[in-house]
Amino acid sequence: MITQEQIKALQERTASLKRYLDIDGKRVEVEEEELRTHVPDFWNDQKAAEAQMRKVKALRFWIEGYEEVASLVDEVVLGVDFVKEELITEAELDDLYARALDKVEKLELRNMLRQEEDKMDVVMKINAGAGGTEAQDWASMLMRMYLRWAERHGYKTSIAHLLEGDEAGIKSVTIDITGDYAYGYLKSENGVHRLVRVSPYNAQGKRMTSFASVFVTPLIDDTIEIKLDPACISWDTFRSGGAGGQNVNKVESGVRIRYQYKDPYTGEEEEILVENTETRDQPKNRENAIRNLKSIELQHRRAEQRKIEDSKMKIEWGSQIRSYVFDDRRVKDHRTNHQTSDVNGVMDGDLDAFIKAFLMEFAGSEQQ
Repeated sequence: MITQEQIKALQERTASLKRYLDIDGKRVEVEEEELRTHVPDFWNDQKAAEAQMRKVKALRFWIEGYEEVASLVDEVVLGVDFVKEELITEAELDDLYARALDKVEKLELRNMLRQEEDKMDVVMKINAGAGGTEAQDWASMLMRMYLRWAERHGYKTSIAHLLEGDEAGIKSVTIDITGDYAYGYLKSENGVHRLVRVSPYNAQGKRMTSFASVFVTPLIDDTIEIKLDPACISWDTFRSGGAGGQNVNKVESGVRIRYQYKDPYTGEEEEILVENTETRDQPKNRENAIRNLKSIELQHRRAEQRKIEDSKMKIEWGSQIRSYVFDDRRVKDHRTNHQTSDVNGVMDGDLDAFIKAFLMEFAGSEQQ
């Protein structure tokens, strides 16, 4: 059975959340913001109206989230008396405490996501490293891992571009992941991932090491304005499709956008290349490609602000952020030292403990 000390600690964390989140202030603010939506001509400017509704929704999220936590904690406190009166069992009280603690921790984590882009959707690109089939198979395993993670959290996914491997696996893939705060959570995955295992593709059954890189950028929306110089943009089109037969697209619906510009931080001439074959509709693919390009440009804006990335998150071969050692049944994050022996669970998308450890250690520095 839980102790009085545990209950007291839970109450203190809940009281701290109320202060950190300024729930009383948000209650006043949401009333004021909702009044703005009641004016007769509110929907005349649809873009402004939608932005206002998002603002109200965000305020309500924090208020309702806190109220749910406070209600659960109150139930735990009452539950102690119910146990004494034999109205509920100790096991039921322990379960109630576990639910309350889980809600508190999730709200605490969400409170760490304060960057403007944290609430946004994600563009994730996975590239196989050197090593041929083994590395390409590893890249496909990572793709499945993140698709399973997204499924666990109710996020929608779509494959924007996929380049299959020569024999197995994939050379690269670009995935759009849609859901509240998807970027805030998945930014922890940005870096090089290292696999150590006895390779099924090695005739001698040798232990092999493979690498794949994961690049994560926020999929920006209209709440952040990114201006691109049209003179710096050029387009190519190409046919998209599968290996043959009915899967081959006879129309050049695939698009490739090149954006040549001078990096404002380094002064060097650079080119961003984005491909999109998400749909068989070329105009839609162009729209998606522009959105992805803006997402990458936003990352350039943030480059100077992210002190963590300079020392902890460089995307270089050999500077892996996480190792997956299958034979030893160990997955370890080298930035936080968090590790687990549940390799199968991790590869099936159970990444929340790693994400939590990252946010607990780095979110504060990121917001400075």
